[in-house]
Amino acid sequence: MRNNLIIKNIGELVTCSGFTSKKGSEMQELHILKDVSIIVEKGVIKEIISSKEQLGCDFENYEIIDAEGCCVLPGFVDSHTHFIFSGYREEEFYLRVKGTSYMEIMKRGGGIANTVNNTREASKEELIELGKRRLDDMLKMGITTVEGKSGYGLDLNTEVLQLKAMKDLDKSHAVDIVSTFLGAHALPKEYTGRKKEYLDFIINEVLPIVTNEELAEFCDVFCEKNVFEVDESRYLLERAKSMGMKLKLHADEIEGIGGTELACELKAVSADHLLQASDNGIKALAASNTIATLLPCTAFSLKESYARGRKMIDEGCAVALATDFNPGSCFTQSIPLLIALACYNMNLSLEEVINALTINGAAALNREKIIGSIDKGKQADLIILKYPSYKFMLYNLGTNIVNKVIKKGVLVKEN
Repeated sequence: MRNNLIIKNIGELVTCSGFTSKKGSEMQELHILKDVSIIVEKGVIKEIISSKEQLGCDFENYEIIDAEGCCVLPGFVDSHTHFIFSGYREEEFYLRVKGTSYMEIMKRGGGIANTVNNTREASKEELIELGKRRLDDMLKMGITTVEGKSGYGLDLNTEVLQLKAMKDLDKSHAVDIVSTFLGAHALPKEYTGRKKEYLDFIINEVLPIVTNEELAEFCDVFCEKNVFEVDESRYLLERAKSMGMKLKLHADEIEGIGGTELACELKAVSADHLLQASDNGIKALAASNTIATLLPCTAFSLKESYARGRKMIDEGCAVALATDFNPGSCFTQSIPLLIALACYNMNLSLEEVINALTINGAAALNREKIIGSIDKGKQADLIILKYPSYKFMLYNLGTNIVNKVIKKGVLVKEN
């Protein structure tokens, strides 16, 4: 029967057990079980039993996967990406490697504006095909749920087109997609010098369509100096919230202007980037339910200092990790790279990283009750590694060691 599954002979089951985000020292606990089997019915985890208990059971109507003593974990949740776009910016990458700053490239007409031009020219079919290829690559990495942002249209038609492309892909692809409206990603050139008018355009013309057609669950804003400042970000987000949208922020990435504090004030589900988050911002995060979503691959690509993830966890924050896959500042979907950077350059333990990529990633998408851990009653989104222990994820440095990916109780990828 479809979606009925037994995974037997699991040497090590990393459950990341829980139905809420993990904060501070809780992020060290993986809740590991040894020598067990997982029973899945109709795509949902029904039981976790010992291998000995399984011997007398009749599983005639179940597909059976033999884990062969290897490690099983929850599917990864990539809670911050911009994967629907057209056009690439490889030349800008080489300029940055040579020392040109991201903001300087934007001033020259590059950056987000470059991708906007290409994406506005793309059809929905082209965006869907490009998105499918990228989702296929994510699935190989063990990503079973991904957040995708608009923000490469900065007009009504293309913003809606990006979100509709993601909605179609969510129906047809194995990876679950959570959509975010990011119309306030940058100021389009046709609104130069008229930022308030652009925000009013988003509020009065774009957001009603996004909400009425249920094209996005979240509203995000690039809260940054000379982009959308704190008061401007508040103005947009308060109105999005009044329309029923949940909130996210690109906060304090390039300069610390108080975006982290704003995210906590507005009870945003997550505050993302946070390279320049202040001590007070970190304290506010620790006292709130807002998830600190950190993007080490972006800091690496931009040759910037990393967000203070170690301090955030020590202060009691709930930290998630995500790739920030996008065409400009971080053109990678690599979970192995993310793990290595978080452990070696941000001083997080591997246990903290795993929780950040699973249960806390789910919490950053308001999905912690249904995905992000291996618990009875949760969706059966699982990965099987090629090795017997989760420790190989760091030991086999920079290498994808995901062998099988299971989505809603169905084997959807075998590497």
